[in-house]
Amino acid sequence: MLGEPLETVGLTSAGVAGDRRLALLHRGTGRVASAKDPRRWRGLLTLRASGGTPETVRIDLPDGRRLRPVDPDADAVLSRLLGQPVTLVDTAPPGAVLDRARPDEVLAAGVTAPVTVDVSPLATAAAAGTFVDFAPVHLVTTSTMDAIGAATPGGVEVRRYRPNLVLATSGTGFVENDWVGRDVHLGSEVVLRVLARTPRCAVPTLAHGTLPRAVEALRVPARLNRVAPLPELAAQPCVGAYAQVVRAGRVSVGDRVEVR
Repeated sequence: MLGEPLETVGLTSAGVAGDRRLALLHRGTGRVASAKDPRRWRGLLTLRASGGTPETVRIDLPDGRRLRPVDPDADAVLSRLLGQPVTLVDTAPPGAVLDRARPDEVLAAGVTAPVTVDVSPLATAAAAGTFVDFAPVHLVTTSTMDAIGAATPGGVEVRRYRPNLVLATSGTGFVENDWVGRDVHLGSEVVLRVLARTPRCAVPTLAHGTLPRAVEALRVPARLNRVAPLPELAAQPCVGAYAQVVRAGRVSVGDRVEVR
């Protein structure tokens, strides 16, 4: 779903407090619902989640209503909105997977067209039972966003790429490409280790709340930064980086960042 901007937040080995602590499971397939398969699940990006724990989460619906996961009709309401039978859960089932439509095919055919969908495992670099795509933290730099924005008519919104952390950097271009294997120190407490560049799916191109569909959000990175997320993988459009939490703590807007 859509997220929320925060001025300060805690990070643990599971990632940002409150991030992806709940998910929707399709009752027929048992797979995690994700807008990476936009034909079926793009409606998730009309919903906004806020709050830090399963007990305090609120889901804002397109019609202005607010839903709580503990509401007895929560599953029924979300199933009607999404047109799919879903259940809210707070623990990923063993071997949890989601469907990921091939982004080049989505660009060519559109979000409503049937395209090739690959099954993608969750949390391969995170603790079992969590709902992160790969690793607990996703970061992006202002240098990267500036590079994409300069090549995009009308610019681009960072929230399309759904980062946990936006880091202000002075370099030019996709600077986090060179951070794989390095540590990022945030403020006086938190240390992250960068694991991989972040390959992009079709999600940045989709409507996000009031933001309209924007195919350039993927086409521009595909032209400017088609690189291998890891050495053993094929080159893909990448924006940002995935990281693990080496040392937990709190981070706040304005904290100093140092890459070592």
